[in-house]
Amino acid sequence: MTLTQLRYLVAIADAGLNITLAAERVHATQPGLSKLLRQLEDELGFQLFHRKGRSLHAITNAGTHVLERARVILAEAANIRSIAANLRNESHGTLRIATTHTQARFALPSSVASLSRSYPQVSVHLQPVSDSDVMSLLEGGQVDLAIVSTAAGAPPPSGIALPAYRWNRIVLVPGSHPLARQKQAPTLQQLAAHPIISYDSSLKPESSLARAFHAANLHPQIAMTASDADLIKTYVREGLGIGVLAEMAFQRELDTDLRELDADQLFEPCTTWIVLRRESVLREYALDFISVFAPHLERRAVSRALANGTAGTSWSGVPHWRERKVPHKVAELAVEVE
Repeated sequence: MTLTQLRYLVAIADAGLNITLAAERVHATQPGLSKLLRQLEDELGFQLFHRKGRSLHAITNAGTHVLERARVILAEAANIRSIAANLRNESHGTLRIATTHTQARFALPSSVASLSRSYPQVSVHLQPVSDSDVMSLLEGGQVDLAIVSTAAGAPPPSGIALPAYRWNRIVLVPGSHPLARQKQAPTLQQLAAHPIISYDSSLKPESSLARAFHAANLHPQIAMTASDADLIKTYVREGLGIGVLAEMAFQRELDTDLRELDADQLFEPCTTWIVLRRESVLREYALDFISVFAPHLERRAVSRALANGTAGTSWSGVPHWRERKVPHKVAELAVEVE
């Protein structure tokens, strides 16, 4: 049994049992991957996958147990490599981040630019996915850290969650919209009278948008949802409805045709978290990235949280998006976005 075999096993599972896709992700040939999988099954004495013809159909019960342990072994191997690289003071590598489109598009660029200036040999691999997929990528060991938001300040249920900043939702309407002409902030009743465009997560009962309307006994008309804030703004411009989205997605210097309406009193504020895998060893450049993205997270406290396997700290000074100070100089980046 080798680490390569275990890595191929995990790749197959994470690719939805698609061997072709798994081979692409681990930079192997499909026949080579299939051969090593068969060799692993022969060594273990049982099948890891149910098959239909030449295709993999499902993971066997035994395969589920092996897969679980394989992830642990690969994570520990990665930790050993990180420890060795840190001791050698290496300044090259890859930082893999799972996050949502809004964070990747509007919150991360200046921090990634700062990292690129400090570590020009580190490439950043961003994976903008839906809210529901961010944590699964982290838990599966496919990324080094996750950046995700929750409502009402509740941390994500798994991993070590470090609060990066707080933010509010806003309402966006075209300049010609009736709500754009009123001086006071809109009410929930007024919003419910118009078609609404918002994030996919807004359909979930636990979202701050859904909870606000439910508490007011109102039933909003959700005309469209998207995970991409730029798409939401596009369809607001087309008159499909009013947009309810994160305040960082509104760029005053660019979105001059849209009107921002205050919604602070309508919806609960949200918190954006940096989430780390328990028992993981981060490279020095990853710790530096956290310090840049969330300067109030003292580096030693973050390292201590990782060592203890829990945040275990009442983090003070968590800024609001409007108060946040991050580097603004734009650099030429080595960023790969999937």
